[in-house]
Amino acid sequence: MPDYPLAEKMPGQLKTPTGLPFSEITLRAVLDGRITMEDLRVTPEALELQARIAQAAGRRQLAENLRRAAELAAVPEERIREIYNALRPGRGTRAGLLALATDLEERYAAARCAALIREAAESAA
Repeated sequence: MPDYPLAEKMPGQLKTPTGLPFSEITLRAVLDGRITMEDLRVTPEALELQARIAQAAGRRQLAENLRRAAELAAVPEERIREIYNALRPGRGTRAGLLALATDLEERYAAARCAALIREAAESAA
């Protein structure tokens, strides 16, 4: 795959969530305090690039998973934990899961994730 790994083959297209070029993430920058934990988070754009590579390699399911992850990049960690717990067997109700799906779709434009949760709601009690 000519574009993989991204950090080596396409570093100019990668930025941190705060907008720093990927190339500025160095040990010296960390030690100097110029890099924060926010800079180390993955971006939706990087996940989409990974998804395109997976798609081109015939890994359709992996590409879809990466695109769902891209949608979740903007969702606060606490909300992700709530969703995870609601999706555990026997934890979520159909109505609760449908409400989560609607929230994800409306608040975060996470249509792929919402569709997956709606699918899970169909088998919930």
